[in-house]
Amino acid sequence: MPHIRTEDLDIEFFETGAQHGKPVLLLHGWPDDATTWNAVAERLKDRHMRFVTPYLRGFGPTTFRNGRTPRTANGGILAMDAIALMDGLGIERFSVVGHDWGSHIAECLAIGWPDRVERIAQLSSMPRMGGLRTPPFRQSQLYWYQWFMATKRGAEAIAKDPKGFARIQWENWAPDGWFDEATFEEVSKSFENRDWVAISLHSYRVRWGEAEPDPRSLWLESTVKETKSLSLPAMFIQGKADGVTPETMSENVHEKFTGAFERVLLQNVGHFPQREDPEAVARELAVFLEG
Repeated sequence: MPHIRTEDLDIEFFETGAQHGKPVLLLHGWPDDATTWNAVAERLKDRHMRFVTPYLRGFGPTTFRNGRTPRTANGGILAMDAIALMDGLGIERFSVVGHDWGSHIAECLAIGWPDRVERIAQLSSMPRMGGLRTPPFRQSQLYWYQWFMATKRGAEAIAKDPKGFARIQWENWAPDGWFDEATFEEVSKSFENRDWVAISLHSYRVRWGEAEPDPRSLWLESTVKETKSLSLPAMFIQGKADGVTPETMSENVHEKFTGAFERVLLQNVGHFPQREDPEAVARELAVFLEG
C-alpha cells in the first residue's frame, strides 16, 4: 500500500482508477476505515477518475511519526492532514467525498482551500459550518456515545474494549443484518491502532467544548464557525433508516449551500450508505462528480 510522509504522519492510502483522471479524495468516518469506499470505487473504475482513499490519523496503518505530536482529531487538523496528503501527491485541484467524519473534513477543505476544492459530497453527517448547537433531547439521546466519551469512566471502558464500543454503533445505526461478521472483523483491525482510542475521544470531546482543538488548526476552526454557507457544487446523501442522524435533521440542509445542490435519500439504508447500497451511491456520485 502506498504512503505519504507528512510533518506528523505516515499516511497509508489506496489509489485506484485512472492515474490521469479527475482527482477525487474519498474520506471515511467513524467507526470505519478506508475500505468503506472499495465497492463504490470499483463501480466507478471506468469513469476516468483518480481515487485517493486514505486511512485517517489513528486508523489502521496510518501512524504518527513521533510520540510528542498531540493526538488531536478536530475537523481542522484532519483537513490539514488531507491537504498534506494531496500536496505530497502533487494534486492541486480535486473533489471530496466524505462520510461521517469525512463529511466534516470535506467542508473544512472547501472552506479552508476554496481554490483547490471543486465540489463536495457529504454522506450521513450534517454540515457543521456556523458552529454546533446543543441538540434537542431526542437527538442527544441518539448521541449517547458522544456523551459517554466525555466521561472518565466512559473513556476507561472504551480503552478496555474499543471493538465492542465500535460494534454497538454498527448495530444501532443501520437496519438489522446490514453487515456480516467477516466484514466487521476485518474493519475492526483498524481500531487496533495504538492511537485509535485517543483520536476517537478527542474528536468527540472537542466538538462539544470538552477539549481544545489542535492549536495549529485554530485559524480553520474559527473560519468554519464564521462560515454560514458554501457556493461550490454540493451533494448530501443520507439513508432514510439512519439510526443516529434521522432524515428530518437534513430537511433544511440546502440552506447551507448557495450553489448547485442536491439532497439524496436512500430507502432501507442506514448510516453507512457506501457500504449498505454502493450501487446507488456510485450511481449518484458518477453524475455529480462528472458534472
